[in-house]
Amino acid sequence: MAKSLCIIPARGGSKRIPKKNIKEFYGQPIIAYSIQTALNSGLFDQVMVSTDCPEIKEVSLEFGGDVPFLRSASNADDFATTVDVVNEVLANFRDLGLNFEKVCVLYPCAPFVVEKDLQVASEMLDNYDGVVPIVKFDFPPLRSFKLAGPFLSYKWPEYQKARSQDLEDLYHDAGQWYFFKNLDQHHVSMIKDRTAPLLLDAPRVQDIDTMEDWKMAELKFQILRESL
Repeated sequence: MAKSLCIIPARGGSKRIPKKNIKEFYGQPIIAYSIQTALNSGLFDQVMVSTDCPEIKEVSLEFGGDVPFLRSASNADDFATTVDVVNEVLANFRDLGLNFEKVCVLYPCAPFVVEKDLQVASEMLDNYDGVVPIVKFDFPPLRSFKLAGPFLSYKWPEYQKARSQDLEDLYHDAGQWYFFKNLDQHHVSMIKDRTAPLLLDAPRVQDIDTMEDWKMAELKFQILRESL
């Protein structure tokens, strides 16, 4: 059994940001950052890109990623989940006689990921079954509103008079990667019972779903580069 696999899921059908996964981000296609970070970490027997798109395949190969097979049409539409994609990838590798002890799912639009994060997560898997990067909510979600017709109401009214500093800190998925032991070879769950967090600073986290998100990511990336 091989040691570790990195899967970068990158389908070609992005609508809000056309060709998002290979759009240029500070001088190179954004997917190149994920491929290079995975390769430079020294952790993986294989860094593969799961895609349905020949253009993404070509770019991925140029930057050192492997594309041993293309993604099926059924897992390349708007409704396929990351888990669907990972299960398909692992099934295809099993057909080739390959199984992996550890799997990292690294998203293609994640230029803030650094090798050290992945190395730390891999070491943490000695004691846990999974590791997920998280970041603290900027504003306490326990003080959030909901809409009731044209009016606002507190989602949790019991906290409406609480001071922000007295509320519990809550966190959300950083949306960058999942690293886990491949305990069930035939049906993957990326969030396992014994999953540990890796806490990230807010400037290193940015969802990229719209062009506004993209521009914000560029600003954060520039600031972080200038601070090095």
